[in-house]
Amino acid sequence: MDSVREQILGALLARLETVPDATAKREAPLPETVPVGGLIILRDGDPGDPEVILSPITYLWEHQTEIEVILQRGQDDDSAALDNLLMAVGVALAADRSLGGLAEWLVWSAPKTSGLAIDGAASLRGATVPVTIHYASDDPLG
Repeated sequence: MDSVREQILGALLARLETVPDATAKREAPLPETVPVGGLIILRDGDPGDPEVILSPITYLWEHQTEIEVILQRGQDDDSAALDNLLMAVGVALAADRSLGGLAEWLVWSAPKTSGLAIDGAASLRGATVPVTIHYASDDPLG
C-alpha cells in the first residue's frame, strides 16, 4: 500500500487531470513542445519538518508542492490563455480540497508567471502555483 504522502500526491494529480483540454503529468521534464490545451506538471516538493503530537504519535505535515502551468507561445493572447488555464486549475483544486478525505486542506497562492526559453524549442509561457497540503500520518515515512 502506498504511503499517505504518495496517496495524496496521486490524488492531487488526479484533480489536475480533470482540467479540460490540458495534459497533466507528475515530475515531468519541460518539453520542447506543449500540447495545444496546455501542460500541467505537478512537482512533488518538500514535506518539510512535521509538528509531532504524542500518544498516539501523529505527524502533522504542511507539504509544499508546486504546480507548473505551461502554454506554447504564439496564441493570439498568451496572457488570456494562461489566465484561463490557471482559473481552470483553481476550479479543479477547489472541487475537492480534502482530496477525497486524504488531506485536511489544500491552500494555494497566486501564480508566479514567466516566459520560458529552451534551446531549440519554441518559447513557452508559464506560471508556477505554490500549493500547501495539510495532512497527518502516523509514520514519518508513511
